[in-house]
Amino acid sequence: MKNPASRTPLAEASMPLSETLRQSILSAWETNDRTTIFLVERLPAALWNVALPGEPRRTVRMLAAHLHNSRRGWLRTLGEPHGIDVPPAVDRRRVSRAQLVRALKHSGRAMASLLGFGLDHGGRIPATKKYVWRNLPLDVGHVLAYFVGHEGHHRGQLVMLARQLGHRLPREATDGLWQWSTRVKEARERT
Repeated sequence: MKNPASRTPLAEASMPLSETLRQSILSAWETNDRTTIFLVERLPAALWNVALPGEPRRTVRMLAAHLHNSRRGWLRTLGEPHGIDVPPAVDRRRVSRAQLVRALKHSGRAMASLLGFGLDHGGRIPATKKYVWRNLPLDVGHVLAYFVGHEGHHRGQLVMLARQLGHRLPREATDGLWQWSTRVKEARERT
């Protein structure tokens, strides 16, 4: 048996993707999406308009809105040319929590469509003319890791900011960020 580490990218592109792997990738994204929404739903209202320390022109609301708008930017770049739905941006200065949660649900479904599209194309999202940055490998594993890492980074910022700004999140909220089995169960109950 050949060592999997010795496979070439060309050989990997021709390997069929199992339904188990497909479900694993899409479920991992859905868990990340649900975790982001879980946090946004639990940010204290008093924190929403507070300026970020050292960045008086940016607020907690703007940082939270960035999560959706960033997804949207990647969807425009990697998905739109392939016919994948791109949700509208949110106004980062005016979006309400309820509007942002609805937008995150929309962009979360669109991101799942993008990942599914990549899985349907041999595990890679085909590059588009809009993709000029070219610093992110477009195999689905790297794309998923990038998006999960990006959102995890900003979730951590939001938790830290709440604490620094005197609005420490309840333990249910911070512990809930790590209850991925619960987030999976919630996602399954929604469908």
